[in-house]
Amino acid sequence: MDASTPKPSDNLLRDPPDFSLVHGGPLFQLFLRAHLSDDALELARQRIVFIALLAWLPLLLLSALEGNLLGGNVAVPFLMDVEVHIRFLVAIPLMVSAELVVHRRLRPLVKQFLERHLIPERAVPRFDAAIQSAFRLRNSTLAEVLLLAFVYGVGIMILWRHFMVLDATTWYATPSADGSTLSFAGMWYAYLSVPIFQFLLLRWYFRLFIWTRFLWQVSRIELNLIPMHPDRTGGLGFLAATSFAFIPLLMAQGAILSGNLANQIFYLGSALTEFKGEIALMVFFLLCVVFGPLLVFAPQLAAAKRAGLREYGTLAQRYVREFDAKWLRGGAPADEPLVGSADIQSLADLGNSFEVVRTMHVAPVSKDALLRIAAAVLVPIVPLALTMMPLEELLKTLLGILF
Repeated sequence: MDASTPKPSDNLLRDPPDFSLVHGGPLFQLFLRAHLSDDALELARQRIVFIALLAWLPLLLLSALEGNLLGGNVAVPFLMDVEVHIRFLVAIPLMVSAELVVHRRLRPLVKQFLERHLIPERAVPRFDAAIQSAFRLRNSTLAEVLLLAFVYGVGIMILWRHFMVLDATTWYATPSADGSTLSFAGMWYAYLSVPIFQFLLLRWYFRLFIWTRFLWQVSRIELNLIPMHPDRTGGLGFLAATSFAFIPLLMAQGAILSGNLANQIFYLGSALTEFKGEIALMVFFLLCVVFGPLLVFAPQLAAAKRAGLREYGTLAQRYVREFDAKWLRGGAPADEPLVGSADIQSLADLGNSFEVVRTMHVAPVSKDALLRIAAAVLVPIVPLALTMMPLEELLKTLLGILF
């Protein structure tokens, strides 16, 4: 290629696309036309208020009209239904807020791959094709239509009706031998509010699928990995930080689980300790969802580490032989002092460099990221510990541990 001819990577760096998992799709376009969003995904507060008014406020009004707001002949009145308030007033706002966070945190992704020269020049067209493929899938109308069909066909008619409805008389349904009978508030809840919630949640998992697919396509490119890179992941360390973008989404998932457990504890007599397995499984599943996509780079990182150990091992062997011959076998000039010799510092530097290669990770995942992600899932569940121990007693126990 002539020196005056722009390289493909130069063209892509000059005008890099904003890699966004959320900046597209029919719902996004609808929000744009309704002035509930803009190209920068601002106006999140307006979207949160709009969805809450649509999904939660009618339930409040209809329950009040039916006399099931705070009392009535039901075991679970509307205002005492912890799960429904957490879903629509906590989880949905977190899912909407997550869009802005993910959009901002993933935007520089393309430039990172190019500025670090991880993509070989010959593979830049493949890299660009992977980006465009992700955008086409993100903008797919068919995909969102299928998600909506799945919500009503499976999410409502099967999962919600048979597995999620409380086995008690509630503001939205009354159990019977033939199945639950929905109240007017229950009809809005079942056929509008819950589908909105499920669609937003499934839409996020679809975006995570796009993210996984994009990373897999990039991992098929032979990357320019540097085993001695100080991030100990060959230069891919920036990918571990992308996991933090999903913290609001993970907190939403933790809140959903917390609301479900709260209802079972308050109205079905369960104890928090009975759900240790479910909580552990949820944390494990969400860790896999966030960090699983990054494991597609493991084969290349493992190969780079093996090559690095071989190459830097050969270099180290050559150096230490020469060092040994010079300083231990009488090869050093008589007038060259050992104290202050640059050879000693070079030997130490070589040892540090080899240690970096030896401790190179085979996945761009850090312990800090794992702990922070797990904590994000567990934070909404922690308040349920008060169901096992009164707040005053809990504080006394904590103070006793600390002091």
